[in-house]
Amino acid sequence: RLPNLDRVLGGGLVEGAEILVGGERGIGKSTLRLQAAQELARERPVLYVSGEESPRQIALRARRLGTTAPGIHLFSETSVERIIAAAESMKPAAVIVDSIQTVHTAANPSMPGSVGQVRDSAGVLMAAAKRLAIPFFLIGHITKEGTIAGPKALEHIVDTVLYFEGEKFQNYRVIRAYKNRFGPANEVAIYEMHDNG
Repeated sequence: RLPNLDRVLGGGLVEGAEILVGGERGIGKSTLRLQAAQELARERPVLYVSGEESPRQIALRARRLGTTAPGIHLFSETSVERIIAAAESMKPAAVIVDSIQTVHTAANPSMPGSVGQVRDSAGVLMAAAKRLAIPFFLIGHITKEGTIAGPKALEHIVDTVLYFEGEKFQNYRVIRAYKNRFGPANEVAIYEMHDNG
């Protein structure tokens, strides 16, 4: 597995947990998620949902990183309801939603990325995670103001908040747990970024 990430999560993944992974664009959130998906997919399939990049773009990155496990299922989708239906059908080890700002729920008529839509989408996904006992990772991009989709509304909804920090043009990254219902907060993991992950 990824022992440093497991430690920050409080000892590993919890069934039904909703985990927000926040950070600036290009900091390495998707890279880490693909590497985690590779490890999880050794036992059961993983559903990787992308509302931003095409499956081809993700496949190119996955090949570069060596994260091409057959158990990683790419799903290009932005409808929360269809994402949940796919999770119900597949019963994966985990669902990764990249990113929460691109998805939308029919329960809210506002545009994807709006504060209300992001909050409601996360709430619907949280209910599904609990009902299906499947951990959901939500990737959240930090805005220039330093928040995820405006106010930090998501931090109060999700079980765990991880922030990916560091300078894009330097090699080191820090993952910090700011909130964790299943373990200690303020745990830190340090990673070094390379071309292959």
